Amino acid sequence: MPTPDGNLTAPSAATPGATNLTEGPPTSNPVGSNPVGSTPAKGSNPVKTTAAVKSETTAGILFGIGAYGLWGLLPLYFLVLLPAGAVEIVANRVVWSLIFCALLITITRTWRILGGAIKDRSIMGPLTIAAGLIAVNWLTYTYGVTTGQAVEASLGYFINPLVSVLLGVFVLKETLRPLQWAAVGIGFVAVVVLTVSYGKLPWIALTLAVSFGLYGFVKKRVGPRVDAITSLTVETVVLTPLAAITMVVLGVTGAATLTSNGAGHFWLLAASGIITAVPLLFFGASARRLPMTTIGLLQYFAPLLQFIVAVAIFREAMTLDRWIGFGIVWLALLVLTVDMLAVARKNSVARRLARQEA
Repeated sequence: MPTPDGNLTAPSAATPGATNLTEGPPTSNPVGSNPVGSTPAKGSNPVKTTAAVKSETTAGILFGIGAYGLWGLLPLYFLVLLPAGAVEIVANRVVWSLIFCALLITITRTWRILGGAIKDRSIMGPLTIAAGLIAVNWLTYTYGVTTGQAVEASLGYFINPLVSVLLGVFVLKETLRPLQWAAVGIGFVAVVVLTVSYGKLPWIALTLAVSFGLYGFVKKRVGPRVDAITSLTVETVVLTPLAAITMVVLGVTGAATLTSNGAGHFWLLAASGIITAVPLLFFGASARRLPMTTIGLLQYFAPLLQFIVAVAIFREAMTLDRWIGFGIVWLALLVLTVDMLAVARKNSVARRLARQEA
């Protein structure tokens, strides 16, 4: 599921910027002014500082697991929303998210920040485009889950890092390392195998990967100028008129289930605002505490859970050739992860040497 920050490079070099595709959450040391491993400032307590860093890291990992875990279990939520269809679910998700975000902004007293973001064309423009991309992503994902294609939907988020790498090449003109090229090549083979297996191009997976990849890229352009809640609020503000019209049309035509399936169903749909925003808040808390390398590894948790839910609970078919296709995808991700960890270690050593020389 879309991450709030919008990194383009999760586990890639072009990082889902995010990832990133994920945007680029702060990766600096959150405690004190001295990087971990550096010489403590005069009068500081190195033991206390180390303990504080470990505590922050543990909290970051727990927040990250919470965020990706909730995104990974999202298909179960869509299941209990039936018979509501994808269009109605997404329309409600937008409207109720806006209401919930308005409540959060009121509590945190950040209306002035929201107003400034809306007035700033350099922020409003990219976020308007991001809103359109995330709408496509949400609709496609919800459609896939509610029509018995949750396995293919999970595939979209598995291959998302590969799309992020390609965006880095074709959009940012970045040069890929050998292992990244290998991962992209393996991923291409996987798409071919899965296309043969499904008897058609896995358009749900590709649409999810591309829309989320572009979403992260656009969000990366905004950068740290707007926080996660403000960003989500602006995006929902852009989408709410269309979502509200959709809800009215569905109601007039008798196709809406919001008020016709009992109070329980109504409140489940209304809860979509909370279910959308809470993982976002968890992710933001995690990103502030963890380096992008760790975030990049945690991001696989969501599609893995989605895949397990689809196969073990929804009982979607996984033929031998599909297992082979997914296996090739996972091999590509393994190669990408190895490259990411190697680069992270190299950069860490370089920073340590630079501090020693200083």
